[in-house]
Order: sequence, then C-alpha cells, then structure tokens
Amino acid sequence: MGILEWSENSVKFLEKLDGKSSERIVRKMNVVKDEPMRYIERLEGKGYGKIRIGHFRLFVDYLFNEDKLFVRAIRFRKNAYN
Repeated sequence: MGILEWSENSVKFLEKLDGKSSERIVRKMNVVKDEPMRYIERLEGKGYGKIRIGHFRLFVDYLFNEDKLFVRAIRFRKNAYN
C-alpha cells in the first residue's frame, strides 16, 4: 500500500473545484497509489509523469524506493501542456 502526498498547489486546485470533481480525483488517486506504474505515463524529457483523470491531468513523481506518489500539480487538460 503506497503513500500519497499532495503539493500545496494541488490541494489549492482541488479546493477550487466543485465537490464532485475533486472527490473523483481523490478517489481515483487512492486507487492509483496501490498500483502507480499501471497508471503513470512518463513524459519525454521530463523527470515526472502524468495521470489522466477525465478532463484533468495530474503531474506526479513516483519514488519507487519509498513507494510514495507525490502529486506536483493538477491542471485542466486544455491548459496542461502550455
């Protein structure tokens, strides 16, 4: 069972969302933390990966030795790569 940590910015983003969307993200991330390699897509040229949840993209670090998933940022899909 992995550890899930959220950056301060990702928590602020969740707080601004409607309850249904933020709940969906948190619920999915609680599933992802148990099998992160199944869900994380590596981004070329970056030291981190992404997870897709609906219209949202979560940018994450996975610390394999610590079994820790760290959510760096959450963005709407349309603005995620700007």
